[in-house]
Amino acid sequence: MNSPDRTKRDRVDTDDEIAAPGHSKRRRLDYEDHDGQVGHIRKRSLTRLSHDDYTVGWICALHIEMAAAEAMLDNVHDNLPKHPNDSNAYTVGSIGRHNIVIASLPANGYGTNNAATVANNMDRTFPSIRVRLMVGIGGGVPGKADVRLGDLVVSTEVVQYDMGKTVRDGLFHRTGIPRRPPPAVMTAVTKLRASHESKPSKIPSILSEMFQRNPLMSRYGRPSSLPDQLFDSGYDHVGSMDSCDDCDPSKLVERPPRSNRDPKIHYGIVASGNQVIKDAKTRDRLAQELGGLCFEMEAAGLMDSFPCLVIRGICDYSDSHKNKQWQEYAAATAAAYAKELLSVIHPNETQKGSAVTASSITGQALQDQRNALLDSLRFEQIDSRQANIKAAHKKTCEWLLQHPDYVDWLDPTKFSQHNGFLWIKGKPGAGKSTLMKFAYSQAKKTFRNGVTASFFFNARGDELERSTAGMYRSLLLQLLETLPDLQEVLDTPDLVLRHQRPSFTWETETLCNLFVGAIERLGQRPLTCFIDALDECGEDQVRAMIEDFENLGQHSFETGTKFSICFSSRHYPHIDIQHGRQLILEDQVGHEQDLENYVRNKLRAGTGKFVEDIRTEILQKAAGVFMWAVLVVDILNKEFLRGRNFAVKKRLEEIPAKLSELFKDILTRDNENMADLLLCIQWILYAKYPLKREEFYFAVVSGLEPEQAMVEWNPEYVTTDAINLFVLSSSKGLAEITRSKDHTVQFIHESVRDFLIKDNGLHDLWPDLAEDFPSMSHDRLKQCCYNYMQTDISKYVAFDKTLPTASSDKAKDLRRSIAGKFPFLQYATRNVLYHADLAAAGLSQDEFLKTFSLEALLQLEHRPSKDNITGRLEYGRDFAARKGQTPLSWAAENGHMEIVQLLLDKGAELDSKDETYGRTPFSWAAANGHMEIVQLLLDKGAR
Repeated sequence: MNSPDRTKRDRVDTDDEIAAPGHSKRRRLDYEDHDGQVGHIRKRSLTRLSHDDYTVGWICALHIEMAAAEAMLDNVHDNLPKHPNDSNAYTVGSIGRHNIVIASLPANGYGTNNAATVANNMDRTFPSIRVRLMVGIGGGVPGKADVRLGDLVVSTEVVQYDMGKTVRDGLFHRTGIPRRPPPAVMTAVTKLRASHESKPSKIPSILSEMFQRNPLMSRYGRPSSLPDQLFDSGYDHVGSMDSCDDCDPSKLVERPPRSNRDPKIHYGIVASGNQVIKDAKTRDRLAQELGGLCFEMEAAGLMDSFPCLVIRGICDYSDSHKNKQWQEYAAATAAAYAKELLSVIHPNETQKGSAVTASSITGQALQDQRNALLDSLRFEQIDSRQANIKAAHKKTCEWLLQHPDYVDWLDPTKFSQHNGFLWIKGKPGAGKSTLMKFAYSQAKKTFRNGVTASFFFNARGDELERSTAGMYRSLLLQLLETLPDLQEVLDTPDLVLRHQRPSFTWETETLCNLFVGAIERLGQRPLTCFIDALDECGEDQVRAMIEDFENLGQHSFETGTKFSICFSSRHYPHIDIQHGRQLILEDQVGHEQDLENYVRNKLRAGTGKFVEDIRTEILQKAAGVFMWAVLVVDILNKEFLRGRNFAVKKRLEEIPAKLSELFKDILTRDNENMADLLLCIQWILYAKYPLKREEFYFAVVSGLEPEQAMVEWNPEYVTTDAINLFVLSSSKGLAEITRSKDHTVQFIHESVRDFLIKDNGLHDLWPDLAEDFPSMSHDRLKQCCYNYMQTDISKYVAFDKTLPTASSDKAKDLRRSIAGKFPFLQYATRNVLYHADLAAAGLSQDEFLKTFSLEALLQLEHRPSKDNITGRLEYGRDFAARKGQTPLSWAAENGHMEIVQLLLDKGAELDSKDETYGRTPFSWAAANGHMEIVQLLLDKGAR
């Protein structure tokens, strides 16, 4: 393509050589092609590359954007034949060692649909494109980001703001799924952003070079005579002329001057749609809803078929004062940013086979890479909550399978009525989880030609058990293991690279993107998900997850993907779905029948009118809450088993109808073992993580009878059955041992925790402690840990004079031996200071720290998590710790202010460097943001 705005490029000698990535060097012969413009000479290469040599795709919407893009090319190549039915016009060339193909939308053909057509044509004709760019102009959103004319907005996300539907009361419900650029491109963006932290952008020099080579493009420079004017959002343009000469200058928004005129680069959301935004109030409303930094009209049409990075130069403020005076400069700055970005992408990263969408490895190595990522999705207790839910009682829950809402939810012909959503809601303890486990089990048997996945949130479990990150990890793992072909979503170089780092952790956004990507590859295979107990996850997380799933549901409906999801939760007052079916559990006749069947089968009271009256009263007072019925039936059965039939009716009348009041009745009916109950509740509520049953037993005994706990565990004496009974008795039946692999101790239901904390049960049970129950509890748990740490394990474990290295088999055997003989020791040594720190919020820990022996501290330092050795060791005054890190460095790193002070008082060396890391305590504290410790060390003279 010949451009009137291009001057003679720098001539390359005829015996220079060029190399396409992955190809041998080729001799290049240049010639000068006069395009009709006097004095305008354009250089081309006589050697024509193949379609496969072009790995960077660059799409523009306007001719000025195309001209700016072409001006960035270092060399222009001969055009190539196009794929049949490809209507695009291309310019091909190179920037550095990247071979680039540029295409523009047809004249007056802007918008998302036309952009999608151009992208599809480009992909067919140039199949090896790996880096995709959408580069041009856009309307800015002035605000906190201080976006100004000539600035750049680089997409971290693209949202189509005008895709959606009108729902009840005429409200518009946006359904467009946010689209993110490919991870490999974003890695390059991150690299460039990092460079700009210490070095200025090269955009000014790139533009200067462009003007030197193309003098006729001077109008693409920054307008020197046109001010950057931003008018108040409530003030509309005056007159029909483009200029604002007649507009009231008093309506201009005052903004502080910048230190230079170079364009500022902003990173954020790009809002895309099929209409021009030319109204400030509409701009501000949409920007507030979406968080967008600019508006444009093409990117949303590209992101599905042509996932790309969107780069927009800001030419106006999307208001009534919109004009074209800054368009050329904005187009040039956007093109210059694209050129600078390509300079940080190594050509090998864009070679065929090493792209954004595929790894260069194949075969077993590729599968090993995928397996490693799959394994990293797993976590302990990933399905423990579901495993711990008892199976539905015989002949219960079956009504759900015939319920009209459930049947319609599974009917693909009625997908448009609910977008694949069913939400089961009910009171606490109503039996939702049991019903969900039943439904999942039945679906697993029925839907054999697709995938059925589940996740059961657990507020009483570890962090991943009660977070959407854990949910996505579980669902993604189930989906990818069932359908291995979907594992290709894991083959992104950025993800593989990050996974190789020791510090890698899964981020919720990454997991969500992978889940969406996997669903988009399902084809006609259905996916049905059951997600239980949304109320046991943080509300903000649930709200974000619901929004993502709603967008995904709408997208699935539009694309014909068979994605269905069933939620269950308590009655959420603030979160709901816009489009879906809802089922209220306690209103269902089938649920009432389930309760009746349970009571009839479990109440061991014989027959007769008296017993029928008891059953009827139980059902009436239960009010649909299964947990209440289960507890009450158990209470009444004890009366029947004692032959106290005469007392049953009175006892039932005494039992409160409200679940929380029932818990209080159970806990206060007698005053036996209240000390056991208090410590039991404190450990379940405030332990850093749920304790295994053996840990729990010795944790409680360490507080009740320390001397009895400070001995080697004898499983023949303290049997598993004995521990089970202890958990039951100390909690008065409101705690249980889970059926998970680790057999942790938790409350029988989340409503027990609600009663204690939300319904002031703790205050009612222990009013003397209510003023600061958390601090007092942590202080008690700290003491339990410290008591157990006094155990003389040398009586029971034989230590050699020379301790084994941490990674040796002998050390591993020693760890196993210690953990088996002293189940609570690892928790105690790891978390005694954790509880002390939390207790310090309400109770001074000065006396504790004064009596906290350095020997115990060193035992803490060499706990299994640090050096994998637990024992009593003697060290010199500097307390040199294993792995080269001193205790002072460890305390500074982990933010233990009191321990830092204690160690300094005991004479620890202030500026001692770690043998392994060469870092000082000051360095550790500063790196981890512990500013109080930083100040303390400075006050003590740290260098």
